[in-house]
Amino acid sequence: MKQELTNPFGRVFLTIEEDALNKWIYVNWMGYLTAENIKMGANAYTTALEKAGYNCVLNDTRLIIGSWDHSMDWVINEWAPQAAKAGLKYFAMITTPETFADSSASNFYSKLTAFKAEVFDDMDKGKQWLKQFSL
Repeated sequence: MKQELTNPFGRVFLTIEEDALNKWIYVNWMGYLTAENIKMGANAYTTALEKAGYNCVLNDTRLIIGSWDHSMDWVINEWAPQAAKAGLKYFAMITTPETFADSSASNFYSKLTAFKAEVFDDMDKGKQWLKQFSL
């Protein structure tokens, strides 16, 4: 089942889907992200991960406009340890090279210690990496 989260203007900023075949949660972020959007979205897909009993997330950030560095401290210091406690062990982040969102992804990757993460600019490569842990 696909879950959609919307901003106060009614625009979808995140979709969350359980991929039972691959045993991971697929999330697709889009548009400009506020700190509140990021907190709401990250907590929602962490809950979905825990309910499903999976340990992998495929995190698609290719449709994000702009940077999300404004939330980096929260993501690294609060969300990541909580996500690890909820079962997250492997996190594949798909980005678009040379964008502000890609810069944020690189920053995230360099500071993260709570679980194993890799950043990819190719969806198929990200899926291949994640499959070794999810099946």
